[in-house]
Amino acid sequence: AAVGGGGPAGPQAAGAAPAPVPGPGAVLIGDRLYSGVLITLENCLLPEHTLRFTPSMSSGLDPDTETELRVTGCELIQAAGILLRLPQVAMATGQVLFQRFFYTKSFVKHSMEHVSMACVHLASKIEEAPRRIRDVINVFHRLRHLREKKKPVPLILDQEYVNLKNQIIKAERRVLKELGFCVHVKHPHKIIVMYLQVLECERNQHLVQTSWNYMNDSLRTDVFVRFQPESIACACIYLAARTLEIPLPNRPHWFLLFGATEEEIQEICLKILQLYTRKKVDLSDLESKIEKKKLAIEEAKAQAKGLVPEGVPSLDNTSGFSPIPKNESPKEVKGNKPSPLPVQAMKNAKRKTEGAKRTSSNSPVNG
Repeated sequence: AAVGGGGPAGPQAAGAAPAPVPGPGAVLIGDRLYSGVLITLENCLLPEHTLRFTPSMSSGLDPDTETELRVTGCELIQAAGILLRLPQVAMATGQVLFQRFFYTKSFVKHSMEHVSMACVHLASKIEEAPRRIRDVINVFHRLRHLREKKKPVPLILDQEYVNLKNQIIKAERRVLKELGFCVHVKHPHKIIVMYLQVLECERNQHLVQTSWNYMNDSLRTDVFVRFQPESIACACIYLAARTLEIPLPNRPHWFLLFGATEEEIQEICLKILQLYTRKKVDLSDLESKIEKKKLAIEEAKAQAKGLVPEGVPSLDNTSGFSPIPKNESPKEVKGNKPSPLPVQAMKNAKRKTEGAKRTSSNSPVNG
């Protein structure tokens, strides 16, 4: 996302080392010199060490489950966008933002479905096709019922709905914060058309449509955080041409003209083709795996604090807990003592007693 270069360069103290020279684009505000902020599309491409060890892996989630969650989340965004009648560019933006976010945060600590809703709502505003957050929640509610093979029922606007709406708003803010408000996505769809015009193949509608389809399917993978959009466009054209057995110039290879390498194209094509060999996974199974990881993390935290796995404090941890057991349980104490009357009932009884005393002082009063 956005890359900010440090804080202000304060006044230099006597005898101190010289202050570092600010880079280009430095801004002088008052008497302080602030370094510039660089926002480019290259910042959205993640380094290899970030891709190799993700936050979800550090939470104990295996790579296969994480990949399935990424694919399922992008499919949810695509299906919701179709029901909301969003333009394809908005759905593509939402899927790229979803992929970027979960390279900074873990699937175990953040709900995949809530982040999917937040990305749909955010992408609709970015691409100037805004949808109400209530409509987004309704669409995901219907998709969940269809996925569980239940009869779709209208969403009830109760307190649970209000809580869900607030959670999605918070998730949207969290996505913006983690991405540094750098939410621009350069989509390769226009690049595909331009490259096919250069190759004089733009009249082959079958080739154009197949390349476009591969482009939309590649949004479910993480190629948009790994490669430049020009390389992705070349890979989609290359894969479509090979599928349709359409010859393209190879002496030299045509994609070298557009700055793509053969290694990049092969890796992108392999990522796309892996989508068509994966088995359909039930989302409830993935959610159960995440719940198990959450419980494991909570148990580890409890053990680190000196608590046993059942959540009962251990006897050696005397801070805040008395090791001396009580003689009798609270239930037994409650059973031996009479239940206290409500305040209003006591007042009424007292008023009746006083009235009876006034009328006949000799009559016995029931306690």
